[in-house]
Amino acid sequence: TVRRYLLEGLAQSIDTVLPRVMQYRRFKPFVEDTLPGLLQNSSALVAHPGATTPCPRQIPAPAGLVVGPEGGFTDYELDKLTAQGCTAVHLGPRILRVENAVSRLLGKLI
Repeated sequence: TVRRYLLEGLAQSIDTVLPRVMQYRRFKPFVEDTLPGLLQNSSALVAHPGATTPCPRQIPAPAGLVVGPEGGFTDYELDKLTAQGCTAVHLGPRILRVENAVSRLLGKLI
């Protein structure tokens, strides 16, 4: 399960703050109905290989991190996310698998 991997990561990094990970199967209901509530008083980054802005080294907490399918989001999906206030960032010149993108994104920000 995802929780098991999160706990293993905490043990490996000698940390005690468990990140909250949420998965949603349907994009449009998530981005239109759920995301605005999650982003109240916080910022959000969207990992996208086509983004022109590199991932920053830090962002104000709390923050939302959006990682999608390998190869990135469609233009429609990216437009919906940025309309909700998310900032699209790239993680380097290579397209990463989802699990590697999450690790890279967190590694840059922590």
